[in-house]
Amino acid sequence: MRRVEIRVEKWPLHEPFIISRIAPQLNGEVVVVEIEEDGLIGRGECERMDVFEPEYPDVLSMVESVKKDLEHGINREQLQQLLPSGAARNAVDCALFELDAKQSGHSAWKYAGFKQAPKAVTTVFTLSLGEPDGMAKAAKQNNHLPILKLKLGTADDMPRVRAVRAAAPDVRLVIDANTGWCFEQLKSYLPELQKLGIEMVEQPLPPSEEHLLSELDSDIPIVADESCIDRTSLASLKGRYQGVNIKLDKTGGMTEALALLDEAKAMGFEVMVGCMLGTSLAMAPALLLAQEAQWVDIDGPLLLSKDRTPGLSYSNGVVTPVAGVWG
Repeated sequence: MRRVEIRVEKWPLHEPFIISRIAPQLNGEVVVVEIEEDGLIGRGECERMDVFEPEYPDVLSMVESVKKDLEHGINREQLQQLLPSGAARNAVDCALFELDAKQSGHSAWKYAGFKQAPKAVTTVFTLSLGEPDGMAKAAKQNNHLPILKLKLGTADDMPRVRAVRAAAPDVRLVIDANTGWCFEQLKSYLPELQKLGIEMVEQPLPPSEEHLLSELDSDIPIVADESCIDRTSLASLKGRYQGVNIKLDKTGGMTEALALLDEAKAMGFEVMVGCMLGTSLAMAPALLLAQEAQWVDIDGPLLLSKDRTPGLSYSNGVVTPVAGVWG
């Protein structure tokens, strides 16, 4: 019988993490799953999202609901039927994926079907939503990094974008509005965003308005985040979005994420790989997916006061794989 350990961990942040649609976060709170079988251990981590989004299902309870099934040997395919796409399944699926890879005698990247070992990638660094002066100060402090992501989503965001661009004139900029804009607002912003060199806008509209994106003629790619969960999302996104953001805490783990990556590319979507707040244990599986992404956002550990050991190597916006983190 397998040994299954489930635990909650809190990882303090450098400073509060603020986006438009939830209360400020002071800690990264995660659920870690470890599955041991015949001396081999598989691990997975997800954000405990219900702590910050009260309407989100209870992540810990969902993980614990499959503990006996895991102890009795269920596989990843059976797991897909027991838990829906989402954070809870991600922690369990990634643990099973690493265990399966070890049992096969292969590294996780080879087991996943990639042709070569993961290389270093450039990640965005996220600036929390704040007043224009505060965001400009943060941008100036980080203008040595190659690409910054601005958290926006208020009724008047252009002063923030102008302030950041003035503070970091040579840095690549992308925007995440977290469903906080309306369609008319987006249309009015796009011409100036283009002049300011914004290269991508992530999830600008709420679900009730995203059908209007099919009417939009934009030179700036629009990427679906909250609206892209798994492969079942893709049909409704075609013709509205130019890209999709693949997050393991949305897909429910590597099993679905790999399938989503393949199908999204086949349908002509640009690919972004993102993350929730978490440690390198959550980022390392995403780093495999990031090998085929146009934009990479796996900066979670940079927002923490400290990362777990061993952790991925972060230096000047570049994330480098480190043996022993996962896979």
